[in-house]
Amino acid sequence: QVQVVDSGGGLVQPGDSLTLSCTVSESISSDSVVAWFRQALGNQREQRELIATIMGERAIVYIDSLKDRFIISRDDAKNTVYLQMNNLKPEDTAIYSCSFRGYFWGQGTQVTVSS
Repeated sequence: QVQVVDSGGGLVQPGDSLTLSCTVSESISSDSVVAWFRQALGNQREQRELIATIMGERAIVYIDSLKDRFIISRDDAKNTVYLQMNNLKPEDTAIYSCSFRGYFWGQGTQVTVSS
């Protein structure tokens, strides 16, 4: 059974940076897609929004307002994908979760941005 563990969330102030980790129990091969999503607190699971994906060397941030603040990267030796979030804003407050191959999911990690 593949396990996905996402971590790194917490309470931060506006303008701070935070890096989330998504660690998979098996090797992240170059043809496997790992994606980061977020769900604003109080919303239904169906309203989860796709933030970024990485497959091989191709890394894409899909939300225009995040492209200059969020970076997705990978460390194959650690079977881990990272989401580096810079200059965080209160509207970034959400539960962030990752998926591996679009099927295996982490449990989610909460990020709260508040002064």
